[in-house]
Amino acid sequence: MQFKDITGQTEIKARLLNVVREKRIGHAMLFTGREGTGMLGLAIAFARYLNCKDPGETDSCESCSSCRKYGKLQHPDLHFVFPVARKKTGDKDPVSDDFLPLWREKVLENHYMRLFQWLEYLGVENKQGLIGRSESMQILKKLSLKSYEADYKVMIIWMAEKMNAAAANKLLKLLEEPPPNTVFILISEEPGQILPTILSRTQQMRIPKIDQESMKKALSEIHGIKGEDSAGNIIRLADGNYLRLLELADKSEEAGYHFSMFVRLMRLCFIPDFVGVSAWIEEIASHGREKQKHFFQDALRIIRGNFIMNTGAVNIDLLSDEERDFSEKFSKFVHEGNIFALNEEFSKASAHIEFNGYSRLVLFDLAVKTARLLKA
Repeated sequence: MQFKDITGQTEIKARLLNVVREKRIGHAMLFTGREGTGMLGLAIAFARYLNCKDPGETDSCESCSSCRKYGKLQHPDLHFVFPVARKKTGDKDPVSDDFLPLWREKVLENHYMRLFQWLEYLGVENKQGLIGRSESMQILKKLSLKSYEADYKVMIIWMAEKMNAAAANKLLKLLEEPPPNTVFILISEEPGQILPTILSRTQQMRIPKIDQESMKKALSEIHGIKGEDSAGNIIRLADGNYLRLLELADKSEEAGYHFSMFVRLMRLCFIPDFVGVSAWIEEIASHGREKQKHFFQDALRIIRGNFIMNTGAVNIDLLSDEERDFSEKFSKFVHEGNIFALNEEFSKASAHIEFNGYSRLVLFDLAVKTARLLKA
């Protein structure tokens, strides 16, 4: 994976290249941003450039021994840490190395993936992915060894906010006294959940949304969509998120499912029909927590889009055509009197799911409050 494989992010790529050229390589970096911005790909491309034996002006080479190994994510001095989960009760605590072949395969297929897509790939989508104490012991073991052949050992920690307290404290000690010629690259969509003491020991780099021109180019070259109206609508709705761009270009089943479940919930709450709500809850609760959280993300986007539509603003609501058709009538029920409360309740429900709240209870509480707020 090279810089050329990451859509957009021209300014960030230039900054990372300058870090290497000017030899300002810190021992710990933190990439933060929202999903679909290419943080994991940027981290791998940076690590590859850092250890390339014949680097060019704008990218690593493709032929040196280091780059060939990086191309397969199999360099002995490149280490990955990512959330994992037990496949069944009674299994030993898993660590990233247990799933490394699957990880390489999935990342090379789509380095923009979401956490729940990774857990689904592992077959543990109904569980919370974590970076635990056993993982921290593995990190210590790996980094206690000298590098095999590269100038720098690189440890990429994907979704660093998923470290539990034991793992976070072990990492903190490593960052306080880092091994020589070792670079940590932490990647996080929610840096507020990382220990402040860890944050203070990293060089933080905010990865912005992908610019529209780069999204347009990707849509044309990769997906063959060039029509000004259709391409423009997809780019507007994607809002700088390459994952969302893929979904819209492919007319993602997942996005359509989330919308249909949102519509169903709103109709059941408006009546209200709590027998129907119970059936809705059973269906949503049957999915993994990460999928449930992604439903809430889409639901929040649709709620905010309805409020914007209700105010009369155009082209800034981030709603698809199908969502707009529904919202033509529904948007009048999302107004100044309830928008903040609806936003808060859906955000709280997502947070409770994140922290292992009993999902059926969380969803029922949300439905009751939504029913009341729609009548406000």
